Amino acid sequence: MPWKEINVMDQRTDFILKVFKKNDSFKSICQDFGISAKTGYKWLNRFIEEGIDGLEDRSRRPHHHSRQLSEDIICRLVKFKLAHKSWGPKKIIDLYGRQYGLAPSKSSTHRVLQKSGLIQKRRRRQVKPNQRLVNRQEPESPNDVWTVDFKGWWYTQDQHRCEPLTVRDDFSRYVLTAIPLKDSQTESVKAEFERLFSLYGMPKVIRSDNGAPFASTRAVLGLTRLSAWLVALGIQLDRIKPGCPYENGGHERMHKDIRFEVQAVTKGDLNHHAVSLELWRRDFNEIRPHEALNMKTPSEVYKKSPRKYQGTPDKIDYPSTFIERKVNNVGQITIDNQRIYITSALRGWAIGLDPKNDHEFDVYFTNLNLGSINLETCVFEYNPIASQDKKTNK
Repeated sequence: MPWKEINVMDQRTDFILKVFKKNDSFKSICQDFGISAKTGYKWLNRFIEEGIDGLEDRSRRPHHHSRQLSEDIICRLVKFKLAHKSWGPKKIIDLYGRQYGLAPSKSSTHRVLQKSGLIQKRRRRQVKPNQRLVNRQEPESPNDVWTVDFKGWWYTQDQHRCEPLTVRDDFSRYVLTAIPLKDSQTESVKAEFERLFSLYGMPKVIRSDNGAPFASTRAVLGLTRLSAWLVALGIQLDRIKPGCPYENGGHERMHKDIRFEVQAVTKGDLNHHAVSLELWRRDFNEIRPHEALNMKTPSEVYKKSPRKYQGTPDKIDYPSTFIERKVNNVGQITIDNQRIYITSALRGWAIGLDPKNDHEFDVYFTNLNLGSINLETCVFEYNPIASQDKKTNK
């Protein structure tokens, strides 16, 4: 029978004292305490070997486990992780299996790497929602969704700032470009997109964060001159929530690879870094297996888009029922001798006004519903979150 739950240590101590007094037989003392002779001898032997501390309860955790990893396996896992710091447990397991055959489980590998301090948890911060374009969709084939961002900058040995622009196909994981531009201004980024569109065709959706030059916190729906140009090409825009980089997790994960495999090891000037980035891109696309692709490489999955790039359109076609107005250099349109501010991001482009009645209009840029105009108050009210409207020709 088990010991009583109340004052267990006191009962065990009393038991030992009575045994050493030898007034009664050992068997009768055990019966008085409600324990078997086997249990009594266990506590007596512990007292003789360890003293009063031997009467404390011990952990029931087994000294050995049938599935416990050996020291050799742990050392190999740590060695692989140190050699490929940006790789996760799945890739480490795949490499281990190719080298040694049967590999440990993902959970065991993750536990070993975490206890070794080689995996860190990422903290998330909360922010308030903002007006933005949202066209969230899961890609079903190459060029359904491209993701774009600037990798955080670093200095080269000659103190030049290296801030690569990275563009990635979300379905195939194919890295379309990883190149340090001369700057992050609209014209430089637009020129690189034109090069990519000429090589690979155009995607259906481009996903980015809410930073310049892809988005603006002050313009209607976060539009910028760059994003307006993309919309004019018929490309839908998708913005992640501010402060939520995990919504573009695959792209952020790729940036982590660049940080460890290019930024941390490349020496020399900006040209050396550009060459290293291109070599890394080819290795990422053509050699590295991806578990999400059933261990295929991105180049084995990616195909060019059938949507050919034909340059910037001269004009945008709206339905015949729309009223067209060109946005001037300060972001205004004129209607009924009234000047109404829309956004300077659309300067030079024509917008379409869909009449609701004599004084109210829905405002469109291509098939993007921006908001509405009320001529009685001369106010333009924008949509907080917009979607593509099928009323227009685009």
